[in-house]
Amino acid sequence: MVLRHARTARRSALVALGALVLAGLPQAAAADASPAGGPAPGAAQTLGADRPSPHLLSALQRDLKLNEEQASKRLVNEAEAGTRAGRLRNSLGERYAGAWLRGTTADELTVATTDAEDVAAIKAEGATAQVVERPLAALQAAKEKLDAAAGRVSTVDTPVWYVDVVKNQVVVQAVDQAAGAAFVEAAGVAGEDVGIRLAPERPRLLQDITGGDAYYINDSARCSVGFSVTQGSQGGFVTAGHCGRAGATTTGYDRTAQGTFQASEFPGRDMAWVATQDSWTPTPDVKAADGQEVQVTGSAQALVGASVCRSGSTTGWHCGVIEQHDASVRYPEGTVDGLTRTTVCAEPGDSGGPYVAGAQAQGVTSGGSGNCTSGGTTFFQPVNPILSQYGLTLVTASAKAAPGEQETGAQAWTPGRVYEAGATVTRDGVTYQCLQAHQAQGAWAPAGTPALWQRV
Repeated sequence: MVLRHARTARRSALVALGALVLAGLPQAAAADASPAGGPAPGAAQTLGADRPSPHLLSALQRDLKLNEEQASKRLVNEAEAGTRAGRLRNSLGERYAGAWLRGTTADELTVATTDAEDVAAIKAEGATAQVVERPLAALQAAKEKLDAAAGRVSTVDTPVWYVDVVKNQVVVQAVDQAAGAAFVEAAGVAGEDVGIRLAPERPRLLQDITGGDAYYINDSARCSVGFSVTQGSQGGFVTAGHCGRAGATTTGYDRTAQGTFQASEFPGRDMAWVATQDSWTPTPDVKAADGQEVQVTGSAQALVGASVCRSGSTTGWHCGVIEQHDASVRYPEGTVDGLTRTTVCAEPGDSGGPYVAGAQAQGVTSGGSGNCTSGGTTFFQPVNPILSQYGLTLVTASAKAAPGEQETGAQAWTPGRVYEAGATVTRDGVTYQCLQAHQAQGAWAPAGTPALWQRV
């Protein structure tokens, strides 16, 4: 995140690319007209995928080996696929078993179900259907048993476990078969088709030098700014919890007084937020290549298989793809749950830095293995749980609030609230169901954002 303090930076020009939707991924039909009376915007327009930063495109081309046209199409396809997957998730209900993307330009969306009778409906949404044995809810329940077991037994030799929707199973990463089998047995999931993946890597925290803009904790350790946030009138930023405890003071990249950690959690989760002084102005910017910036417009969670890019001062701006959500990682300091596993490389010093998918904030760097020379795996703490946990609002480049009278009540749509896929809200007397996990922005009222909400 670029903080405009004793420094100026040239804002990147946004490139309008238009909607580039490939055959096989038709643009999701708009269920409602926009508040202005015209056609509702598509997912790519809502999420800003049709106007990406040139620096984001450049990094995608380098790291995913794409040309400019392929990188542009991939971002649009990913945005449109997220809405399509959300509609299918809501309609399939308990039969839903996950969704993921494939293809150079992410033009193949696969949605899994436990019932063959759903195949026609899935194909009607422009997706490939895969019939599997276990619904996503069953996989998540099995992983929760592993999470519980991790509190009772050592996981030093089984440092990572996650739900793999592509394989339709829970996977335990272990240094050897015996360690993996012992963890599975201790969790009571031996008969639930839990796979064991053998790998020598032991994830470690990436703390010593920052990713994104540097900040210093108690004038010693360094970490990185994740995303700018506000809590009421107070500005600040989110970062990794292992970077500092509540009460720790921070100085900025230029070593001037900056702020104080308000809350921090690690292990368990890897999340924290820092309240900054008035001289530091929160912005929607994330530092990209060559000192330029990418602006975030929201926090819609990307699908497995989607591209994601990370900013880090040690290794710079790098991209990869999302492999799994809701991974648990056993660091030497303790276990962290709810992380997202990626193929983005990172090295010590990149901790706390921001991950973005297109223009959507995804999370902050936690840890990983490998490096940016030979390749590696990194994990990030998703941003939406941080926003929800601490009552924070992501600073975005979104337009002003959509018209309409704000309702009250438990189910009323509320800007600033984090909504999970499947959640229901009311707005102007109409009920909507959430398609993609996100924090509600003022400009994202349900009637005008069929990319995020489905009228029911």
